[in-house]
Amino acid sequence: MKKSLLMIAMSAALSLTGCDDSAAPESKTSKPAAKESTVSMKERADIRYLKLVDQFFNDQIKLNPLMATFVGVNDYNDQFGGDLTEEYLKARHNLNQSYLDKVRKINRKDLSPSLQFSYDLFAYDRNMELIGEKYPDRWLPMNQFYNTVITMVQLGTGESAQPFKTVKDYENWLSRLTGFIQWTKLAQQRMDEGIESKVVLPRVLVEKIIPQLQSQLVEKPEESIFYSPVNNFPETFSDADKAALTAKYKAMISDELLPAISSLKGYFETTYLPKSRATHGWWGLPNGKAWYQHYANHHTTTKMPVDEIHEIGLSEVSRILSEMDKVREQVGFKGDLKAFFASLSSEPQYFFEDRQGLVDGYMDLKTKINKELPKYFNIMPVADYIVKPVEAFREKSAAGASYQSPAVDGSRPGIFYINTYNLKAQPKWGMTTLSLHEAAPGHHFQIAIKQELKGVPQFQRFSGYTAFEEGWALYAEYLGIEMGLFTDPYQYFGKLSDEMLRAMRLVVDTGLHAKGWSREQAIQYMKDNSPMAESDIVAEVERYMAIPGQALSYKIGQLKIIELREKAQKALGDKFNLKDFHDQILTTGSLPMAVMEQKIDHWIASQK
Repeated sequence: MKKSLLMIAMSAALSLTGCDDSAAPESKTSKPAAKESTVSMKERADIRYLKLVDQFFNDQIKLNPLMATFVGVNDYNDQFGGDLTEEYLKARHNLNQSYLDKVRKINRKDLSPSLQFSYDLFAYDRNMELIGEKYPDRWLPMNQFYNTVITMVQLGTGESAQPFKTVKDYENWLSRLTGFIQWTKLAQQRMDEGIESKVVLPRVLVEKIIPQLQSQLVEKPEESIFYSPVNNFPETFSDADKAALTAKYKAMISDELLPAISSLKGYFETTYLPKSRATHGWWGLPNGKAWYQHYANHHTTTKMPVDEIHEIGLSEVSRILSEMDKVREQVGFKGDLKAFFASLSSEPQYFFEDRQGLVDGYMDLKTKINKELPKYFNIMPVADYIVKPVEAFREKSAAGASYQSPAVDGSRPGIFYINTYNLKAQPKWGMTTLSLHEAAPGHHFQIAIKQELKGVPQFQRFSGYTAFEEGWALYAEYLGIEMGLFTDPYQYFGKLSDEMLRAMRLVVDTGLHAKGWSREQAIQYMKDNSPMAESDIVAEVERYMAIPGQALSYKIGQLKIIELREKAQKALGDKFNLKDFHDQILTTGSLPMAVMEQKIDHWIASQK
């Protein structure tokens, strides 16, 4: 599936500084002359490879200006990019094909061990991008969960990656908005093509997009979120600059931006909604089952058949239900498991009374967890993170929590977003596991460390695989048991509840997209097997409908990381060191599961 630019920006191979000594290039001064030619050959191959992939990264961000901004490259902040144009699609194809051809001309065996995995990663990425071209993602440019409008709103607040420090920064944003306005028109054309080909969103998702657009339509430009930078001019700006920029922003918002968003909203209401489909899964689209299997392959970085994934999910759901029942018995609850779910989901003592209390609770957890981290990790990120409520404009349809990576230049910390819209969907007993997953040592650890890697190609620092990144975050929840964070049985239940969510995803995602399940059937399955609030369940199911296959990656990735850890422990015995194992996982960026397994095998062999 084509990732949104926000997904690309927010989310990898072997670090030259993080590998074991056996992977380092051999010293010319310490080896006989017969070895010098081999070393020289490897050095030449390394230089050639690093030059190639760095040039790829530069070409990639030039083609994707929003991605450049999110990764901290500000050369293209005045450009929007045209990811729906024919020119863009052709350029993207040529970029991936040409670099795949170029990298194949480098003999992998000629590279130093520390770059051989990077080579595998780079070739894998280019090949998967080319395979994805078979499927018409361009006809589905928006959904309620990830879409370009949301991305632009976040950037336009002045609190995200787009800088607003100089007059030029302010002018760059106006230029970028011009490109965005053009994009809204092209998006309608692409969706028209989708209507003709019967590739359209489910009606229920379209109904969620319309209010998102409506929330941006205000009477006066001063009321728009896009006006926020004007309310926060740097003190260094002259009065003349402030006056000129204020006039430009008012004109842009009232004369061009609001009419464009209004037109897009009208299109969804009068043209697209009547043509949306009644089916809820990808199986209802032309070639939908093959398309969905591609998504599953892409997100899990495996070739596991979706039917097999479905069966793993059913097995995991059964196991976790049994563990949940043990907790029910431990706390002395008299009713059955379903009654226990109902109690945990409704009784006032399990919820905060106000939004700020929820945010403050997560800040307290941050302090508690941070004290334990040095016992389990040699390397921790330099960047910090903050806890922040989801913005009002998207809180009704956003997930319960999410993470945004810190600015690469250190100017902005990572952000652990908490959705405070429905406090009944944020139980106290779920807080420990959610913090472990989204913040430390989960997403914040893995993504911030990846961005801070030294001596690796840039593409490795900013690319990502959902199975690896979400698998690690779910592994971080699992690690919380060893960290002593689940001594409270209710918090342990919260851990099981979140694990249940990921297990149910294997069942529900495949059920929706490969087995003909309806939205209502998926919602009922999750209600029957978890204590989640119904509003949270609905948001989850509609997320799976919008981005098929992504939800499979969590549990599949976690199971693989646990498998690799157990493999290393068995092979190394007393020599196994958990901190060192975590180094191997975290200091290499994000890897496809098969490549990660090769790396751990290499590490195990080097430790014997």
